Amino acid sequence: MFNKILIANRGEIALRVIRTCKEMGIKTVAVYSTADADSLHVKFADEAVCIGPPQSALSYLNIPNIISAAEITNSDAIHPGYGFLAENSKFSKICDEHKIKFIGASPKMIDSMGDKANAIKTMHKAGVPTIPGSNGIIKDLNAMLVAAKKISYPVMIKATAGGGGKGMRAVRKEEEMEDAWDKARAEAMASFGNNEMYVEKFIDEPRHVEIQIAGDQFGRVCHLSERDCSIQRRHQKLVEEVPSPIMTKKLREKMGKAAIKAGKAVKYEGVGTVEFLVDKKVNFYFMEMNVRIQVEHPITEEVINFDLVKEQIKIAAGDKMSGKNFLPTLHAIECRINAEDPYNNFRPCPGVITNFHKPGGHGVRVDTHVYSGYTIPPYYDSMIAKLITVAQTREEAIAKMKRALEEFVIDGIKTTMPFHVYLMSSKAFKSGKYTTKFLDDFDLKEAEEKA
Repeated sequence: MFNKILIANRGEIALRVIRTCKEMGIKTVAVYSTADADSLHVKFADEAVCIGPPQSALSYLNIPNIISAAEITNSDAIHPGYGFLAENSKFSKICDEHKIKFIGASPKMIDSMGDKANAIKTMHKAGVPTIPGSNGIIKDLNAMLVAAKKISYPVMIKATAGGGGKGMRAVRKEEEMEDAWDKARAEAMASFGNNEMYVEKFIDEPRHVEIQIAGDQFGRVCHLSERDCSIQRRHQKLVEEVPSPIMTKKLREKMGKAAIKAGKAVKYEGVGTVEFLVDKKVNFYFMEMNVRIQVEHPITEEVINFDLVKEQIKIAAGDKMSGKNFLPTLHAIECRINAEDPYNNFRPCPGVITNFHKPGGHGVRVDTHVYSGYTIPPYYDSMIAKLITVAQTREEAIAKMKRALEEFVIDGIKTTMPFHVYLMSSKAFKSGKYTTKFLDDFDLKEAEEKA
């Protein structure tokens, strides 16, 4: 087992990893930018090293500084969390070259799944259901028009290096293609430094359901149930739950087997997810594979009583898994609490938290790095907390979430909590019949007035 782990991340996920490390008797090192000097992950780690100024490119994405921090603290492993360098093959390779264990995927695995077009080809070959689409990268607009016509409209054009909804456009007819092609490529280049595109059939009003998997160094791969991530705004998840409201025993078995096939096809090592789109006829299709821990991992932990970060660390240290699949025994919901104004088009709202009170009680979990007096910097993602409720049934989990949201106090800034309160009271959400289109053109003020 590792003696000391450096966490190459910030905020709540860094604190989350530190907690598990402490329980395992592993020393921890926090890295931080000057903007994060007062963050809780810095305060609770055994050691802390400043790695640069506020800008991510100069701190949390600064590989030389992070490796230097690991070396001067004698860290024998690095946990990247999610985001930043978690799926950066160059970083994974450099860690290996410096004999520091990267608690995540190998460079080869990151590259194979990071290139979305190549990932789909790999999954198709492995027998995992995939969305009909182009056989690889589309080189120019004319080739895209030919491919789209062959697939038949509507289609979705996507950046092969994409993620987080960037570099993708739905195209419903041929006349829209040129504009969508130009905009998607420009956005992809700005976001990822890569504007290569592919195309696939557009699945109208799908559910977004992902399967949690884990794989060890001995070829074992298991699944740990599903999560429904369909409540999204501009392809960014806002609420997740497990079990999915559409899940049946037969569907979970089929999706679980497909996810295990996907993991075995790439000899997956670590904790990750296989993401699927599910259409109106409950056909499911591979979308992408995330080779890292995910933001919404706590809801899975709550319904299967299992520490995913601990498993991640044990796998990286060379431990064997049992190979057992896990099924949900409870119902859990996660609301991402963002420092955003839901009444003003979800505009980011950094600033000083003047008063902070976390909800409590049975079945309530809060993962956060903020506190009263903390200043939310404007440089990073706006998520400041994850509120998780767990109960025997979906109805009870929703009621508990509404109560917990009303008990949660964050003064001094705007947050997305009013939106979540509205959602937990929404008949459409309570019905469980929502899709990824649920929040298209959503306006909270208008929704409340209609209600």
